Amino acid sequence: MSSDAKESKQARQQVTPYISVKDSAAAIEFYKTAFGATELTRIPMPDGRIGHAEIKIGDATIMMADELPEIQFLSPESLGGSGVMIYVYVDDVDAFASRAVAAGANLARPVADQPYGDRNCKLVDPFGHTWLFATPI
Repeated sequence: MSSDAKESKQARQQVTPYISVKDSAAAIEFYKTAFGATELTRIPMPDGRIGHAEIKIGDATIMMADELPEIQFLSPESLGGSGVMIYVYVDDVDAFASRAVAAGANLARPVADQPYGDRNCKLVDPFGHTWLFATPI
């Protein structure tokens, strides 16, 4: 096993969010612009939908695919919201939040110091996913 494959396997021993999006291609572009994401993988299905994709935001890997109703893999848009928030640490949450809002994210809770030692904010992306971005104080 190559060192890259070993690192990838070790990273996946942590919890890795796997999100459903109605339009993964558009979401990937949004995450690149708003969150500074790097696209790692994109696997199209024969019908044109994205069957699997991975992005990296800072040190966090996020997996995603287009909505697949046939296997009950539905997006927040279809479900009317999501019961999950994705928490990601970034170097400078203030600058991060400003860039994300400028790119179209909704600032659901402004950047503020928290009593548990993080400075964070809550953002909702145009695809219905809720994100908490933080920098340790």
